[in-house]
Amino acid sequence: MRRQLLTSVAMVIVLTLVCGLGYSLVMTGIGELAFGHQANGSVVTKGGKDVGSSLFGQSFTDSKGNPIPKYFQSRPSEAVTSSATDNITVSEASNLGPSNPLLIGFIPGVNSVGLDGSPSKTNPFATPADPFCVPVDTTSTAAPVTSPTPGQKYAKNSDGTYVCDPNTVPERAIAYRQEFGLASDAQVPVDAVTASGSGLDPDISIANADIQAPTVAKARGLSLATVMGLITSNTTGRSLGVLGDPGVNVLTLNIALDNLAQK
Repeated sequence: MRRQLLTSVAMVIVLTLVCGLGYSLVMTGIGELAFGHQANGSVVTKGGKDVGSSLFGQSFTDSKGNPIPKYFQSRPSEAVTSSATDNITVSEASNLGPSNPLLIGFIPGVNSVGLDGSPSKTNPFATPADPFCVPVDTTSTAAPVTSPTPGQKYAKNSDGTYVCDPNTVPERAIAYRQEFGLASDAQVPVDAVTASGSGLDPDISIANADIQAPTVAKARGLSLATVMGLITSNTTGRSLGVLGDPGVNVLTLNIALDNLAQK
């Protein structure tokens, strides 16, 4: 009995050292030697300071949340992120169903409702700019109203139209077209109006970057050819050569633009 007990204790100690300590040290060593940049978070520096990671997307907006014209914009995100020098705090997706009005708005005959909350063949909240408008309430948070009830109060614009929830795909598409000078019926890249599964995608599509290029070039006083060249040099290929689509890393692209301006 004593012998078996000592053997068991010895095995626990040995396996703890081998599997718990030895294995971890070996894997850490291999990671540092073979994949040092990735193992340490793929940190991107600027002027000797850490400004982010090439693996995580971040916003390039002013204090009011408005896009800064001289920077390329990342895709929308459901994640809550801090400033460029801090860590990501939350990774999440919206997990909205394909007919959820918070995603696609109120579509007549699909998910539209009347002022009393009953199914409707038309969208009573439609505006000239957004026929799929989801209205917001009059509270300070301007929460979207997806289940109207009698007596519900809605925020309205000075012209009497409803204020629409800005986070639906139709509203994001409208804002994107206005921001980059597109026609009101122009097609918009899907990654420009939808978030990734993690909410932290660092890349945008080449089509998205190409649309943004003229605005960035104008804001920086650069030629379009120069900006397009930087897009190409910051484009990554498919994973393993076959998975996904090529993408443009927004953080490294914007840093390349800043470095160009400093030369």
